[in-house]
Amino acid sequence: MNAKWTIDAKHSDVLIEARHSVLAYLEGGTNEFNGYVVMDDNIVEDAAVEFSLNVNHNYKKIEPMSSYSRLSDLFDQTEDPTIRFKSTSFQKVNKNINFIKGELTIKNVTKTLELDTEFMGMTNYDGHEKALFELSTKIKRSDFDLGYQSNPHSGIAIGQDIKLVANLEFAM
Repeated sequence: MNAKWTIDAKHSDVLIEARHSVLAYLEGGTNEFNGYVVMDDNIVEDAAVEFSLNVNHNYKKIEPMSSYSRLSDLFDQTEDPTIRFKSTSFQKVNKNINFIKGELTIKNVTKTLELDTEFMGMTNYDGHEKALFELSTKIKRSDFDLGYQSNPHSGIAIGQDIKLVANLEFAM
């Protein structure tokens, strides 16, 4: 029997990483996550994901080295600090490996990209069954008109590639 699960935004998050200086953890409690997966016997049959992240506030910063970088510096966003992703298709490869294709918008530039999607398994939390997924991709800052410059706060050059990792919880 197919069951439709929806994103538990409160327990979902996105990790943003750039080489040399910036790691940030954007929680679902302060950002928007929407979507669903359809599963049959723990096998994903269909999925759709949408999220909006505000890079100017409401995130926990993780600093593996001494740095004064800010997430808003990484995305060079002062007028529209929101990153948006909306899936357009889902491709199933096998039980655990899938791809979600969609539109990513940063600084009013929209690009189509594919996110590797891995089904991490099932768990029972507070009496609710959860399905756990990890979506990941790398983007080039230049594709979104994000300049390649030294960080104004630390002088450290910010890498050209940005890695996004979304940890999504779905509940019945």
